[in-house]
Amino acid sequence: MNRQHHIQAGFTLVELVTTMIVIGIIAVAVLPRLLSDSSYSAYTLRNEFISELRQVQLTAMQNTDQCYQIDVDNAGYTLRYFSDRSGNSCSNIFREEQPQTFSGGAYITLASSASQVFSITFDSLGRMLSPACSGHCFNAVADETLAIAVESEGYIYAL
Repeated sequence: MNRQHHIQAGFTLVELVTTMIVIGIIAVAVLPRLLSDSSYSAYTLRNEFISELRQVQLTAMQNTDQCYQIDVDNAGYTLRYFSDRSGNSCSNIFREEQPQTFSGGAYITLASSASQVFSITFDSLGRMLSPACSGHCFNAVADETLAIAVESEGYIYAL
């Protein structure tokens, strides 16, 4: 009468796989509802705009005889190249990039005035000439408002 009792000390492979599949289905069904399109668009737009600002800043630092300007409006933004830099102004446009449009209801505004129409230029040292601001300068707006900062010496970052 020697009966051995088998004690289970864990889960079977079938139980583990089933649990993983159920968690995967829940994640696919729930996560899109938590991250709405426009909230995702605000993060995407903020990161894209910071990259564009940094690219224009570096280009302006490498080509000190030319002027580079980002024109922002309510539909998107456009990068323009000018052949002359006279003081703090740009003249004689010689190239214009394809406009980048905003999507998902997101847009960029000036933090100081909430204006959606403005131009951004950098000097040959990478400092922002216009608009004249330091710190929290721009907002990427959708369901959320995400801040973009530019320091007086040119450092561009997300707040």
